[in-house]
Amino acid sequence: MNQTKYIKLVGLILGVLVVNILVLSPGFLGLEIGGNALSTAFAITLLIASALVLLYGSYVLLFKQPVVLPVKEVKTHEDYVEALNHYRHVKTLEEDITFALEQLERLKKKKATLLNVLNQRFDATELSYKKFDSVTYEVEKLFYLNVRSILNRLGVFDESEYLSVMSQKSTKFSKELLQEKRNVYNDYLSFMKSSLDTNEEILLKLDKLLLEISRLDSFEPGDIDNMPCMQEIDSLIKQTKYYKQ
Repeated sequence: MNQTKYIKLVGLILGVLVVNILVLSPGFLGLEIGGNALSTAFAITLLIASALVLLYGSYVLLFKQPVVLPVKEVKTHEDYVEALNHYRHVKTLEEDITFALEQLERLKKKKATLLNVLNQRFDATELSYKKFDSVTYEVEKLFYLNVRSILNRLGVFDESEYLSVMSQKSTKFSKELLQEKRNVYNDYLSFMKSSLDTNEEILLKLDKLLLEISRLDSFEPGDIDNMPCMQEIDSLIKQTKYYKQ
């Protein structure tokens, strides 16, 4: 169970507990079993309802599979995190998915840091600010594009078939067909690694950009395009301009 679900479950239990204390405690409403008929009926109803709420809430948080958001509808940072979390049960790719989630968190922090630095160094109306903000947006868009592509591949990855095909004991197919199947699944894994490497490169370039901004005292709009890191980022964006998922 991830931390968010744990927090929600604890909150649910505390909420039900507070309601029961308020209703059943003599110092508050004071409903009790064994008092008059109406009080007893309400008290019993409350206890039954509380049990049902806890049971259903625990089922939803612990066992019910969340509705998978179609990749085309994944838009926000939180959407990407939720979409990747859905595939954490895929043991074969668990390490890569965990790493992708870590990269998302680092991107969020680096973007916040970069915007904070820009706001300290420039006015939002300045051309310099707009140049840096624009390139940050393009890099972020490329980063999420890579994550979206990973999600597309995860959606068609069959782990049980992968394990069967990769098993040395697999004798269901001819050697040629088996090798072709293995090549397909190796492509899945290679694509994941490649996308993660690209996003790690993006995070590194954001670090370089932050460093270059922080160590320069002044900027002329014409000088920004000549900054080594800006040229590296521009090259990366151009290389992937026609990238298709």
